[in-house]
Amino acid sequence: MSRVSKPYEIVERALELSTTDGLVVIADEHSSANLRWAGNALTTNGVTRGRTLTVIATVDGAKGTASGVVSRSAVTADDLEPLVRAAEAAARGAGPAEDAQPLVSGVPSSPDFTDAPAETGSEVFADFAPALGDAFARARSGGRELYGFANHELTSTYLGTSTGLRLRHDQPTGTLELNAKSPDRTRSAWAGRSTRDFKDVDPAALDAELAQRLRWAERRIDLPAGRYETLLPPTAVADLLIYQLWSSTARDAVEGRTVFSQPGGGTRLGETLAPLPLTLRSDPHAPGLESAPFVIAHSSGDSGSVFDNGLPLAPTDWVRDGKLERLTTTRHTAALTGLPVAPAIDNLVLDGGGERSLEEMVAATTGRALLLTCLWYIREVDPATLLLTGLTRDGVYLVEDGQVVGEVNNFRFNESPVDLLSRASEAGRTEKTLPREWGDWFTRAAMPALRIPDFNMSSVSQGV
Repeated sequence: MSRVSKPYEIVERALELSTTDGLVVIADEHSSANLRWAGNALTTNGVTRGRTLTVIATVDGAKGTASGVVSRSAVTADDLEPLVRAAEAAARGAGPAEDAQPLVSGVPSSPDFTDAPAETGSEVFADFAPALGDAFARARSGGRELYGFANHELTSTYLGTSTGLRLRHDQPTGTLELNAKSPDRTRSAWAGRSTRDFKDVDPAALDAELAQRLRWAERRIDLPAGRYETLLPPTAVADLLIYQLWSSTARDAVEGRTVFSQPGGGTRLGETLAPLPLTLRSDPHAPGLESAPFVIAHSSGDSGSVFDNGLPLAPTDWVRDGKLERLTTTRHTAALTGLPVAPAIDNLVLDGGGERSLEEMVAATTGRALLLTCLWYIREVDPATLLLTGLTRDGVYLVEDGQVVGEVNNFRFNESPVDLLSRASEAGRTEKTLPREWGDWFTRAAMPALRIPDFNMSSVSQGV
């Protein structure tokens, strides 16, 4: 075994090897465990381990500071010097970085910086797996088949800089996706959950929910494209508002390129976006959705800067009581725009003050409405309005006077999440949810269901 092998030792040694003006080292120790199943039986399971090291070198020149970034996996002590030299060469060969700022300093060190990385393993499924087996038995007796997977990841991030930062964060990420199908495969239903440890996931409740949806689908009703009162479940709301968050960079708004740009110049900050008292916020300490309390940036882009690594994060309201409150900024873009520093945070919560569950919102429906399961294949059509298009998937149901009366065909939709907030007539109870479309990149979300009086189903889709 190499003499220098612990993550914090790797970080310290890389910093010692530096010959440039500044260095940031990020060591990510990954572990994961997973289960997969099909036809009411487990098919595979596995556990993985890995390490990724990112070295960011900065060089001060006459025309400004340049940066070079190199990332590699499975790094050992023998790989360190070539990796550091590669980052330094990249910095010396680059032009001045537009987002250059002094490296962050003065942040208290994490007390567990020298501790071993946290790890996950098959034991995370100790309670979940037997409960899943019971769900398989119920599904078999009920004439349905369950398919899906459960995945748990744990990443310990060690961040050290030449300015003295020594920070550590452990991030657990768990996801569950479950599909139920009728034996002839003509009916399908989906449910997903986000979790930190699988202790709050109930396979029996999920199976019961899917069984009900398969029963709803026994009656098929064809509907044309059009505008329908629509109940968007929390997962669909999350997918739409995550895209809105990704599109809310201050610089693009100031430069007139987004839905948050004010016609004639400036931004829409302070403008009322929603008549309901909706608050869209991020908080690294949100219960059950905890995320890194400081910036971890492996590269620079529209919403992040490698120079901001280690910058403390604070609770941030993006929309407060219906008004646009903040746009995302790095220190660089904050200086350019004159707006407060507001880095991106890895979770998102929408509070609307509602108390009804989705089921209660269905029961309160008068007349006709659509109940969605989830959205997928979401793509941007027009950044100026944030018009998005996408498809419904795994069940669209018709509600008549508070009762689900059958399943209807899928649709393609055309809607802007910003416009939807302005038209929402009801927000339900906020609950943790798994974004289906963006679940590979963004899992920590809590959303209410939203009632939209006139959701635009622009065409009929043959998707399932």
